Amino acid sequence: MTDLAGLATPHLVVATRRAGITIMRALLSIIVLLLMGSAAFADPPKLAVFDFELVDTSLPGEFYGSKPEEARLERISEQLRKELTDSGRFQVLDIAPVRDAARHANLQACGGCDLKLAGQLGADLEITGVVQKVSDLIINLNIYLRDVKTGNMITAASADMRGNTDESWSRTMSYLIRNRLLAPNYGKPQ
Repeated sequence: MTDLAGLATPHLVVATRRAGITIMRALLSIIVLLLMGSAAFADPPKLAVFDFELVDTSLPGEFYGSKPEEARLERISEQLRKELTDSGRFQVLDIAPVRDAARHANLQACGGCDLKLAGQLGADLEITGVVQKVSDLIINLNIYLRDVKTGNMITAASADMRGNTDESWSRTMSYLIRNRLLAPNYGKPQ
């Protein structure tokens, strides 16, 4: 027969010795977590989300104008702001002080005026976007996220939609937010 009593004693001694080490490790872990926790509780980056722009090269747009699309642009811009605010990952800024200047510029081709306007708001990051309408069946939604200080592109997200309805625009925006802007590494492969 095996003498179990002889085996139990070293385990108790080791456990007693490790108890001091375990308490020290626990205290060190708590201190490290507290120090790292302050970074986790830091304010999220300030983000300026500019109103989306429209490039309408469709035949109906040329003849009748783009009134329904202009209303949809406002809705998806607000949808983007709301969903990013609700995520807690960004502090979305009010662009009202620079909205007129932004609307009178082509933010995609103004030579960095979008970065200057976002800088005036105190933003760390900025989003511009454009919807390209080729026809009522071929529409593309593009979102560009940039670092305001460096001007570097952090990510560009794009999705095609088929159909020119409020629902298709909203669903496409939701898809890009969920699968790109709020995804780890902005949805790019690691």
